[in-house]
Amino acid sequence: MRLQDALLGDMKFRNTMAACCVRWRTEQSALHTYSDLYKSESPASACVQRRGLAVKESRMSMNVALDQPRRTAAVPISAMPRTLWHEYPDLLVRPYTPIACPTGPDTARVFNLMVGRRKIRQGESLHREGEPFQFLYAVQSGSFKSTLALADGCEQVGNFYMTGELLGLDGVGEGQHASSATALEDSEVSTLSYTHLSELSATVEGLQGSVMRLISREIVRSNGHVLLLGGRNSAQRLAAFLLNQSQRLSARGYSPVEFHLKMTRGEIGSFLGMTLETVSRTFTELRQQHLLSVERRHVVIRDLEGLARV
Repeated sequence: MRLQDALLGDMKFRNTMAACCVRWRTEQSALHTYSDLYKSESPASACVQRRGLAVKESRMSMNVALDQPRRTAAVPISAMPRTLWHEYPDLLVRPYTPIACPTGPDTARVFNLMVGRRKIRQGESLHREGEPFQFLYAVQSGSFKSTLALADGCEQVGNFYMTGELLGLDGVGEGQHASSATALEDSEVSTLSYTHLSELSATVEGLQGSVMRLISREIVRSNGHVLLLGGRNSAQRLAAFLLNQSQRLSARGYSPVEFHLKMTRGEIGSFLGMTLETVSRTFTELRQQHLLSVERRHVVIRDLEGLARV
C-alpha cells in the first residue's frame, strides 16, 4: 500500500510539472507581444514601472533576512505591507553576496534574480498544498521536504531539497501549489515573484529557456524516482538514496562519505515507499555488510563502490 501511495504521489507530481510547460509557453507568447515597449529600459526598471513600485534597481543589490516565527508561511519582503516591517525589530538588511550554485548555470541564473531573503524555522511551512502560486524559492542554506496529502490523511514525501535548489515550480501549471514545502532545519530562502520572472523573460535573452530546462529537470527527476520505487528491493532503494545524498553533498563541497541526515527514518521511508521498520532493518543489513556505519542520523559510508553494487 505504501508503494502504491508513493507511485500515485509521483504520478500527480509528474502531471503537474508537465502542465507547467504548457502554461509557461502560453504566458511567454503573450508577454513577447509587449516586449518592444521596454527595449529602451533595463529589465529591472521596466518591471518596476509596470508594477508601480517605488523601488529602483538598487533594490536588487540588497538581501533582506527576516526572522518571523509568528508567520506560518514565508512571504517575501517585497510582498509585505510596510507596516509589517515595524512589527519585527530583528529585520536585517545586508549587502547581497552571490551563492555558489552547484546545480548548474540555469539555476544560478534564476538565483541571481532573487531579491528577498528570510529565515525559515525548522518545521515551518514555506508554502502549502493548494495555496495560490506566486513565488519561486531558492534555498540559500538548510534543507526542505516536499509532501503530498493522501486520501487517508497521511503524508507522502515527494522530494528533498538542499542549498542551491529551487522550490515552487510545482505551482506553475495550475496556479496553485501541488505540494507543501517544510523546513527540515533552520534554513534561509530567497524569493522571486513569478510575475516578475515572466516579465523579465520577455526582455532578457535566454531566460525563458533556462526556466524551461529547470522544469524539464524536475520531470526527469520525478521519473527517476518512479523507477527507483518500482524496480528495486528495499536495500537497493536505500543504497541509491544514500548515494544520491553523497553526490549532492559532494557537489556542495562536503564530504561524500560522512554526513548527517536532516530527515527522519520515517520521512526516508515515505520517500522510498518503505515502512519505518523496513528502513531500520535495511540500515542494519547494510551495516552488517560493512558498507556503512550509522549512529542515529550520522552516516559514514565505508565502501562507496560496494554500496553502488547493492
